[in-house]
Amino acid sequence: MRNHHGYTSQLLKLLLNAGAFYLALGNKNFSSKLLSALRKEIKQKQEREKFIWTINYLRRKKYIEYKEIGGKTRITLTEEGKRKALIYNLESIVLPTFPMWDGKWRMIAFDIPEQLRRGRDALRHKLIDLGCVQLQKSLWVWPYECKDEIDFIAESFQIGKYVHYIVADSVTSEKYLLYKFGIHR
Repeated sequence: MRNHHGYTSQLLKLLLNAGAFYLALGNKNFSSKLLSALRKEIKQKQEREKFIWTINYLRRKKYIEYKEIGGKTRITLTEEGKRKALIYNLESIVLPTFPMWDGKWRMIAFDIPEQLRRGRDALRHKLIDLGCVQLQKSLWVWPYECKDEIDFIAESFQIGKYVHYIVADSVTSEKYLLYKFGIHR
C-alpha cells in the first residue's frame, strides 16, 4: 500500500476545520456517489483513487464515521479523529512575532505528573522547536503574545491543566532573554 500520510493529514484537517460535510446518497455505491459529488474538485484518476483510499482508511482507523441524516450522509470526525487532526495541525503551528516588542515576557510553566511523561516530553520538544528559551527545567519564555497557541499545544498533548501561562513585566535574566531573542531596547 502506498504512503498517503500527507493526503490523510490534509483530509483530517479539512474535516476538523469544516466540522462535517454532507453528501447526497441514493441506492448506489457510496464511493461512486462521493466521486460524482466531487468531480469538479478531483479530476484525475490517481487523485480519485487516493481520495477513496483515504476515506476508507480513515473509516477503518475509526477517525471518521458516517451518519444518515435526512437522506444525506454526514461524515464527521470521531474523538480519535479529532485528536489525530490536532496532531497534524500541531506540526505546522508557529508562535507569533511582531515588529515591536511590548516589553512583556510570556512564560510557560508546567508541573506534569510522571504518569504523563510522554506529554511532558512532547511539550518540551515542541517548545524547543518553536524557539522558546528555557529558564528552568519547566519554565520557558517567549516575548510575544502566544496564549492561544500554548493552550492548543497543551490540549493537544492532553496536559492542559498542568500548563500555566504567565505574562511578566520584568525578569531577573532579562539581558540574557533580550540577547537570545535578538530584541533591542
